Amino acid sequence: MKARWARMAWARMAACVLALTPLGCTVGEGEGSVSSDHIWVAGCWNGAFDLKPDFFGANPDPGESLMIRVQRGDNIEEMSDGLLVLVNDLPEVRKQVGQDLEVGMPRGVTPSGVPIKPDEDPPKISLSLYLHNSCHLQNGTIYSVRGTINFSSLFSGDPNESSSDARLTDATFDAYFADPREVVEADDPEAVTSHVTGNFRFFFQRGQPAQPFQ
Repeated sequence: MKARWARMAWARMAACVLALTPLGCTVGEGEGSVSSDHIWVAGCWNGAFDLKPDFFGANPDPGESLMIRVQRGDNIEEMSDGLLVLVNDLPEVRKQVGQDLEVGMPRGVTPSGVPIKPDEDPPKISLSLYLHNSCHLQNGTIYSVRGTINFSSLFSGDPNESSSDARLTDATFDAYFADPREVVEADDPEAVTSHVTGNFRFFFQRGQPAQPFQ
Protein backbone atom coordinates (compact mmCIF):
# COMPACT_ATOMS: atom_id res chain seq x y z
CA MET A 1 0.00 0.00 0.00
CA LYS A 2 1.30 3.43 -0.84
CA ALA A 3 2.25 5.10 2.43
CA ARG A 4 -0.91 6.43 3.99
CA TRP A 5 -2.47 6.53 0.50
CA ALA A 6 -6.04 7.01 1.56
CA ARG A 7 -5.53 9.39 4.46
CA MET A 8 -3.27 11.64 2.41
CA ALA A 9 -5.88 11.81 -0.36
CA TRP A 10 -8.28 13.36 2.12
CA ALA A 11 -5.72 15.25 4.21
CA ARG A 12 -4.84 17.53 1.32
CA MET A 13 -8.30 19.00 1.76
CA ALA A 14 -8.12 19.25 5.53
CA ALA A 15 -8.96 22.53 7.22
CA CYS A 16 -11.96 23.20 9.38
CA VAL A 17 -14.37 25.88 8.22
CA LEU A 18 -17.62 25.14 9.93
CA ALA A 19 -21.29 25.19 9.13
CA LEU A 20 -24.34 26.61 10.78
CA THR A 21 -28.08 26.52 10.43
CA PRO A 22 -29.73 29.91 9.93
CA LEU A 23 -31.02 32.33 12.52
CA GLY A 24 -28.74 32.21 15.49
CA CYS A 25 -27.66 28.60 15.85
CA THR A 26 -24.17 27.67 16.98
CA VAL A 27 -21.34 26.82 14.62
CA GLY A 28 -21.40 23.23 13.33
CA GLU A 29 -25.15 22.71 13.49
CA GLY A 30 -27.27 21.09 10.81
CA GLU A 31 -29.35 17.98 10.37
CA GLY A 32 -28.84 14.62 8.74
CA SER A 33 -28.41 10.87 9.04
CA VAL A 34 -25.88 8.22 8.02
CA SER A 35 -26.89 4.60 8.59
CA SER A 36 -26.61 1.03 7.38
CA ASP A 37 -28.22 -2.31 8.14
CA HIS A 38 -24.77 -3.86 7.99
CA ILE A 39 -21.29 -2.32 7.93
CA TRP A 40 -18.05 -4.28 7.64
CA VAL A 41 -14.80 -2.77 8.89
CA ALA A 42 -12.13 -5.44 9.39
CA GLY A 43 -11.29 -6.02 13.04
CA CYS A 44 -13.79 -3.42 14.18
CA TRP A 45 -17.39 -3.48 13.01
CA ASN A 46 -19.68 -6.14 11.62
CA GLY A 47 -23.32 -5.17 11.99
CA ALA A 48 -25.86 -2.37 11.92
CA PHE A 49 -24.60 1.21 12.19
CA ASP A 50 -26.20 4.60 12.86
CA LEU A 51 -23.89 7.61 12.95
CA LYS A 52 -26.47 10.03 14.41
CA PRO A 53 -24.44 13.06 13.31
CA ASP A 54 -24.70 16.37 15.13
CA PHE A 55 -21.76 18.29 13.63
CA PHE A 56 -21.61 19.58 10.05
CA GLY A 57 -18.78 21.43 8.33
CA ALA A 58 -17.59 22.48 4.89
CA ASN A 59 -14.20 23.64 3.65
CA PRO A 60 -13.83 25.22 0.19
CA ASP A 61 -10.50 24.88 -1.57
CA PRO A 62 -8.98 27.42 -4.01
CA GLY A 63 -8.67 24.56 -6.50
CA GLU A 64 -12.46 24.57 -6.88
CA SER A 65 -13.16 21.59 -4.66
CA LEU A 66 -15.17 21.27 -1.46
CA MET A 67 -14.76 19.02 1.56
CA ILE A 68 -17.88 18.30 3.64
CA ARG A 69 -17.68 16.72 7.09
CA VAL A 70 -20.72 15.08 8.74
CA GLN A 71 -19.73 13.83 12.18
CA ARG A 72 -20.88 12.75 15.63
CA GLY A 73 -19.39 15.33 17.98
CA ASP A 74 -16.99 18.16 17.20
CA ASN A 75 -13.72 16.43 18.10
CA ILE A 76 -10.89 15.98 15.58
CA GLU A 77 -11.37 13.31 12.93
CA GLU A 78 -8.87 10.88 14.47
CA MET A 79 -11.01 10.65 17.60
CA SER A 80 -14.45 10.67 15.96
CA ASP A 81 -16.90 8.77 13.79
CA GLY A 82 -18.05 10.59 10.68
CA LEU A 83 -18.43 10.96 6.96
CA LEU A 84 -16.24 13.00 4.59
CA VAL A 85 -17.58 14.06 1.19
CA LEU A 86 -15.03 15.36 -1.34
CA VAL A 87 -16.53 17.30 -4.25
CA ASN A 88 -14.14 17.91 -7.14
CA ASP A 89 -14.89 20.41 -9.92
CA LEU A 90 -17.37 22.24 -7.71
CA PRO A 91 -18.68 24.66 -10.38
CA GLU A 92 -19.54 21.75 -12.68
CA VAL A 93 -21.23 19.74 -9.91
CA ARG A 94 -23.32 22.78 -8.94
CA LYS A 95 -24.68 22.81 -12.51
CA GLN A 96 -26.03 19.30 -11.86
CA VAL A 97 -28.04 20.09 -8.75
CA GLY A 98 -31.08 17.82 -8.54
CA GLN A 99 -29.43 14.97 -10.46
CA ASP A 100 -28.14 11.61 -9.22
CA LEU A 101 -24.36 11.86 -9.47
CA GLU A 102 -21.96 8.91 -9.44
CA VAL A 103 -19.62 8.50 -6.46
CA GLY A 104 -16.41 6.49 -6.34
CA MET A 105 -12.86 6.31 -5.05
CA PRO A 106 -10.73 9.47 -4.85
CA ARG A 107 -8.93 10.10 -8.14
CA GLY A 108 -5.62 8.29 -8.47
CA VAL A 109 -6.13 6.17 -5.34
CA THR A 110 -5.70 2.41 -5.65
CA PRO A 111 -4.43 -0.41 -3.41
CA SER A 112 -0.73 -1.26 -3.66
CA GLY A 113 -0.01 -3.52 -6.60
CA VAL A 114 -3.22 -2.65 -8.42
CA PRO A 115 -2.59 -0.44 -11.47
CA ILE A 116 -4.60 2.74 -11.86
CA LYS A 117 -7.03 2.25 -14.74
CA PRO A 118 -7.47 5.19 -17.11
CA ASP A 119 -10.90 6.78 -16.76
CA GLU A 120 -11.84 9.64 -19.04
CA ASP A 121 -14.77 10.62 -16.83
CA PRO A 122 -14.07 9.60 -13.20
CA PRO A 123 -16.65 10.36 -10.49
CA LYS A 124 -16.36 13.93 -9.28
CA ILE A 125 -17.47 12.98 -5.77
CA SER A 126 -15.88 10.62 -3.24
CA LEU A 127 -17.15 9.61 0.19
CA SER A 128 -15.21 8.29 3.17
CA LEU A 129 -16.78 6.79 6.31
CA TYR A 130 -14.44 6.77 9.30
CA LEU A 131 -15.04 4.99 12.63
CA HIS A 132 -12.01 6.20 14.58
CA ASN A 133 -13.91 6.62 17.84
CA SER A 134 -15.68 3.27 17.61
CA CYS A 135 -12.74 1.31 16.21
CA HIS A 136 -9.63 2.99 17.68
CA LEU A 137 -7.79 1.68 14.61
CA GLN A 138 -5.40 3.47 12.29
CA ASN A 139 -7.29 2.18 9.26
CA GLY A 140 -10.86 2.32 10.57
CA THR A 141 -12.06 3.91 7.32
CA ILE A 142 -14.01 2.63 4.32
CA TYR A 143 -14.45 4.41 0.99
CA SER A 144 -17.22 4.78 -1.57
CA VAL A 145 -16.70 2.32 -4.40
CA ARG A 146 -19.98 2.97 -6.19
CA GLY A 147 -23.36 4.60 -5.70
CA THR A 148 -24.97 8.00 -6.12
CA ILE A 149 -25.45 11.33 -4.36
CA ASN A 150 -28.03 13.98 -5.16
CA PHE A 151 -27.55 17.61 -4.13
CA SER A 152 -30.74 19.63 -4.06
CA SER A 153 -28.50 22.56 -3.07
CA LEU A 154 -24.72 22.92 -2.84
CA PHE A 155 -22.61 25.65 -1.23
CA SER A 156 -20.98 27.91 -3.81
CA GLY A 157 -17.52 27.54 -2.26
CA ASP A 158 -17.13 31.28 -1.72
CA PRO A 159 -16.19 31.86 1.97
CA ASN A 160 -17.64 35.37 1.65
CA GLU A 161 -20.90 34.20 0.07
CA SER A 162 -23.72 36.59 0.98
CA SER A 163 -26.65 34.65 -0.49
CA SER A 164 -28.27 32.28 2.00
CA ASP A 165 -29.44 30.03 -0.84
CA ALA A 166 -25.86 29.71 -2.12
CA ARG A 167 -24.61 28.85 1.39
CA LEU A 168 -27.00 25.91 1.73
CA THR A 169 -25.85 22.32 1.21
CA ASP A 170 -28.64 19.75 1.08
CA ALA A 171 -27.99 16.21 -0.16
CA THR A 172 -29.04 12.57 -0.02
CA PHE A 173 -26.82 9.61 -0.91
CA ASP A 174 -27.05 5.88 -1.48
CA ALA A 175 -23.61 4.31 -1.77
CA TYR A 176 -21.49 1.22 -1.24
CA PHE A 177 -18.32 1.45 0.85
CA ALA A 178 -15.31 -0.81 1.29
CA ASP A 179 -11.62 -0.92 2.11
CA PRO A 180 -10.17 -1.46 -1.40
CA ARG A 181 -7.52 -3.79 0.01
CA GLU A 182 -10.24 -6.05 1.41
CA VAL A 183 -12.07 -6.06 -1.93
CA VAL A 184 -8.93 -7.12 -3.81
CA GLU A 185 -8.16 -9.94 -1.39
CA ALA A 186 -11.70 -11.21 -0.70
CA ASP A 187 -13.13 -14.35 -2.34
CA ASP A 188 -16.50 -12.58 -2.26
CA PRO A 189 -16.03 -8.79 -2.59
CA GLU A 190 -19.68 -8.15 -1.72
CA ALA A 191 -19.12 -9.73 1.71
CA VAL A 192 -16.74 -6.89 2.61
CA THR A 193 -18.82 -4.13 0.99
CA SER A 194 -21.22 -2.02 3.03
CA HIS A 195 -24.41 -0.35 1.81
CA VAL A 196 -24.83 3.05 3.46
CA THR A 197 -27.55 5.65 2.98
CA GLY A 198 -27.95 9.12 4.41
CA ASN A 199 -28.63 12.80 4.04
CA PHE A 200 -27.35 16.11 5.39
CA ARG A 201 -28.50 19.72 5.33
CA PHE A 202 -26.69 22.78 6.68
CA PHE A 203 -25.74 26.38 5.90
CA PHE A 204 -22.10 27.38 5.51
CA GLN A 205 -20.66 30.04 7.78
CA ARG A 206 -17.11 30.86 8.76
CA GLY A 207 -16.08 29.62 12.18
CA GLN A 208 -12.99 30.40 14.22
CA PRO A 209 -9.56 30.36 12.49
CA ALA A 210 -9.11 27.09 10.65
CA GLN A 211 -8.01 23.98 12.54
CA PRO A 212 -6.77 20.94 10.58
CA PHE A 213 -8.92 17.79 10.39
CA GLN A 214 -5.73 15.68 10.30
